[in-house]
Amino acid sequence: MSTRDELRAHLLATRLAGTVRTSREDSLRSYRLFAARDPRALIGIDPRRPWEQRDLLALMADRCGVSADPRHTSGPDVIDPERTLAALDAFAERVGGAARRGAPVLFGTGHPRRLLGFYAALAYALSARGCEVLTPAQGRCVDILTRFGLRTYRLDYVRGVALVREPAAERPGGEPGVHSHSPLPVRVALDAAAQCGGPLPELVVGDHGWVCGAGQLGFEAIGLADTDDPAPFVGEAEGNVAVTVPVDDGARSDHYGPLTRYVLKRACLSQ
Repeated sequence: MSTRDELRAHLLATRLAGTVRTSREDSLRSYRLFAARDPRALIGIDPRRPWEQRDLLALMADRCGVSADPRHTSGPDVIDPERTLAALDAFAERVGGAARRGAPVLFGTGHPRRLLGFYAALAYALSARGCEVLTPAQGRCVDILTRFGLRTYRLDYVRGVALVREPAAERPGGEPGVHSHSPLPVRVALDAAAQCGGPLPELVVGDHGWVCGAGQLGFEAIGLADTDDPAPFVGEAEGNVAVTVPVDDGARSDHYGPLTRYVLKRACLSQ
């Protein structure tokens, strides 16, 4: 995708923006949980101000383009592609800045089946420019509370991108990792980096708890988020998250390839 118009058309054709697969019901449920300070929706953000559901709806309408009408309660949600493109430009600027500084970078995802390729391509490009792609706490166990109870996962890195796996998932080419919103993995990784004397990341790139957990701790953090994940957008509004790109995060993994190429080109990292 060499132009914004081409990428905009791709976003709409694949439903990464425009009318997305995420339902309005799921988004409103997440806003209610966040307003109630439920950790499942906060995913590492500790809001400084009260955020009622109406405040969150107004914020998400501003940042994503969802309907601001509280009477709209069902059907697919909407992301304005122009907001996605503007955020991708800001995202690329941060990536390009890290490349120019030769900054150490940490990548992590709670959506390994969907977004691993997007982050891995960025990690490769930054590594090729001399940035250290950090892999602290490799193999460390992380206890995460899920809807099924307390589960123990293993922190792993694939192509420079952190994710969590079931402890028994050892077979190469097997399970790429589990879907997780928890900020605990990034806290474990950052603590391990600090304990061994660094380096600490100057930029954290990810989603869910990776971007929220790192941003809340004061690290420069950028990432992707869907309409049912208000926490990164709240973090951005309060100054803890540097950039949040509104995009459907549950599409086919190959649909994110054009976004990768657009970011790399904007960041002057294309091969």
